[in-house]
Amino acid sequence: MRRMQWLALLAVAGCAQPDLATVLARGTWLDLSYPFDSTTIYWPTARPFTLQVVSAQRTAAGFYYAANDFAAAEHGGTHLDAPIHFAEGRRTTDRLGLDQLIGPAVVIDTKGLAEDERDHRIGPDELAAWEAAHGAIAAGTIVLFRTGRGAWWPDRARYLGTTRTGPEAVPELHFPGLDPAAARLLAARGVRAVGIDTPSIDYGQSVTFEAHQVLAGADIPIFENVAALDRLPVTGGFVVALPMKIGGGSGGPLRIAAWVPVD
Repeated sequence: MRRMQWLALLAVAGCAQPDLATVLARGTWLDLSYPFDSTTIYWPTARPFTLQVVSAQRTAAGFYYAANDFAAAEHGGTHLDAPIHFAEGRRTTDRLGLDQLIGPAVVIDTKGLAEDERDHRIGPDELAAWEAAHGAIAAGTIVLFRTGRGAWWPDRARYLGTTRTGPEAVPELHFPGLDPAAARLLAARGVRAVGIDTPSIDYGQSVTFEAHQVLAGADIPIFENVAALDRLPVTGGFVVALPMKIGGGSGGPLRIAAWVPVD
């Protein structure tokens, strides 16, 4: 663990001694991932998750044996976008260092958006308002955006804006995302990673995916369909986001957890 990550944990927990067990005992772990199953939401043009049972029975030798095959697109459910997803020559999933996936986190809350703001783009003014209330976003921070859309998972109609699949469904997508100008500010801050509780860091009606391009161009990984952000404090959390290590991958399924202090 890098020194800055270690110091962040100590500061969060208020621990005077560099004893990791003591620090962790003063908090709890939260799972920020959705399970992968038949209800998992994918982009309308992506291959959904499928599970085929290979064995779920007692063998002739008398012991129980279970095994399955699974298949899915890289980008669906709680998942990682590696920088190469939108920036040629940038890091693939397996080339991301652990130091890009683990670190102190802040939550920027926009869940007060009205239904008619479903295509809202989170802009620089909202970042400025958050910093005025909570302090500047430091380099090395994992920034998570809480729009409140996670409350609708796995209702495809409300969460995505459509229940249809295939290319014809893409123009029907409606959900909030990050304005490219805000993405540029975060990249300039040197943030570690950026996540959101919607299907994409770009809003549903985007056709150029500029926020993706900005963050990926800066080699910043993106976490999408992040779950349970309503349980995370605005500051003080510590995130561990570990994707399936797909060689040459543009992303992959993500198990993301957050450590938060307990009062």
